[in-house]
Amino acid sequence: MVKICCIGAGYVGGPTMAVIAYKCPNIEVVVVDISVPRISAWNSDRLPIYEPGLDDVVKHCRGKNLFFSTDVEKHVFEADIVFVSVNTPTKTSGLGAGKAADLTYWESAARMIADVSKSDKIVVEKSTVPVKTAEAIEKILTHNSKGINYQILSNPEFLAEGTAIQDLFNPDRVLIGGRETPEGYKSVKALKDVYSHWVSEDRILTTNLWSAELSKLAANAFLAQRISSVNAMSALCEATGADVSQVAYAVGTDSRIGPKFLNASVGFGGSCFQKDILNLVYICECNGLPEVAEYWKQVIKINDYQKSRFVNRMVSSMFNTIANKKVSILGFAFKKDTGDTRETPAIDVCQGLLGDKAQLSIYDPQVMEDQIQRDLSMNKFDWDHPLHLQPMSPTTKKKVHCVWDTYEATKDAHAVCILTEWDEFKKLDFQRIYDNMQKPAYVFDGRNVVDANKLREIGFIVYSIGKPLDAWLNDIPVVA
Repeated sequence: MVKICCIGAGYVGGPTMAVIAYKCPNIEVVVVDISVPRISAWNSDRLPIYEPGLDDVVKHCRGKNLFFSTDVEKHVFEADIVFVSVNTPTKTSGLGAGKAADLTYWESAARMIADVSKSDKIVVEKSTVPVKTAEAIEKILTHNSKGINYQILSNPEFLAEGTAIQDLFNPDRVLIGGRETPEGYKSVKALKDVYSHWVSEDRILTTNLWSAELSKLAANAFLAQRISSVNAMSALCEATGADVSQVAYAVGTDSRIGPKFLNASVGFGGSCFQKDILNLVYICECNGLPEVAEYWKQVIKINDYQKSRFVNRMVSSMFNTIANKKVSILGFAFKKDTGDTRETPAIDVCQGLLGDKAQLSIYDPQVMEDQIQRDLSMNKFDWDHPLHLQPMSPTTKKKVHCVWDTYEATKDAHAVCILTEWDEFKKLDFQRIYDNMQKPAYVFDGRNVVDANKLREIGFIVYSIGKPLDAWLNDIPVVA
């Protein structure tokens, strides 16, 4: 029986290994992590992450050929293939702070693998890493090899949160990069044989190591670029009376462009886009490509601009003051069908409103209050450094109230602000919400999920990203 061990039981490692176990009953898969609470959660009825379909997959395999353990060294020692899916956070200090990836966890994992291994192993990069990371890992392993042979592969994940299980069951592609040597080709084939249990041959792509590592960063950069492009257009649409949805549809019908990732919004979030672009910027700078670095910086600048523009529109629309006004925040996760709040636009929007002394009432069906309070208290990039979490700010707690009912969140509010495109927000009784709000009653739709004209008929003043402005808002200048 082939044995696989995955170091890291997070958003990538957990679901990926669960699907491998599900599709490969002849392979033993163990997911290891030093976090006792996280492993305990994977072994419980309430998994540590929310992902549609994940519960069923885990329950089908757990205890048969899928295991979760804190005994990291034992299972690395026994494994034939070791996936490494640890954090690669953005550095917060030192050389490259604010841009470069911090490979502390990766290096620690590599040294541990070298320490405990007594047999040849294939080590697979599953985390998103800077191009040429494999070279550094190779050096650590070979200089500590004790006669053991290691082959390093890059096998980046291309999962979208909210559809991760579906993406794993039916991937657009599986990418495997390895050394262009006989041993490298052999290890690539070994990993390819795992995926070929359910993925067709034409969807398993093989490249050299550096192309695989860079492909992941490039894919996320291209996707984020599309979002920033349509968000830049949304600002122009509002200024000219065009409708960004109509513009995006017209653009997307061009087969060379396509319709995906052309929905205007308050901005992109998640653990990857900003982090990976910053990493790409740093790599470009280190390789003497400042013009290329500057190009990718603009993607992030537009994303930050979109969030600040949204807050400025809210404040200026409400008589240029929101001090002590109740603002209802609907949705805190960075997208629907996930409880993930990493880099969610809601953090910056809420902090902007709190900076103007608003009172926030927040509802999200999948995000716990302690997570929201913590997110609003953190410094930038701290979310990816679990050992350095800040305590919740008492000041923030006084201004932020989290509730488990939409109608409670909106009661007596001056404004409703939609920041996550949860399906349930499309079905709300907005007449009931309007009747229980302060007047004038505003809706600021950061995801374009509501029918603005129907809400205006009820009596709301409505702002939707990239849509023709409400007559009330048209005459109000927005201070940048």
